[in-house]
Amino acid sequence: MSTAQHRGDAYSATCPCRGMLDLLADKWSALIIGALRSGPMRFGELRTRLDGISPKVLTATLRRLEEHGILTRTVYPAVPLHVEYALTDLGADASVPLDALRDWVEDNLPRFSH
Repeated sequence: MSTAQHRGDAYSATCPCRGMLDLLADKWSALIIGALRSGPMRFGELRTRLDGISPKVLTATLRRLEEHGILTRTVYPAVPLHVEYALTDLGADASVPLDALRDWVEDNLPRFSH
């Protein structure tokens, strides 16, 4: 017996994929995922790269992304503590369409009403 893959329907109010869509459509989530494409980064590096994000929002967003399997948090025993964030395979897969969307927005900025 073969197992069929289940594909979600984001237009359905009961589809569990809406939670992931909500997470990935968030500005800070998309920017964190894009920043991590180049490799693992520490909290301070992410905060510097993501101009305008507060430490509280960065912490909360990193936790959500980790809980959903988009990134990993690795703690290295050192003084002071050394923590790095890196994309999982799922996160790397998600970065492809998110990067394309970010590129499209940057390329078409003059076309938007301000």
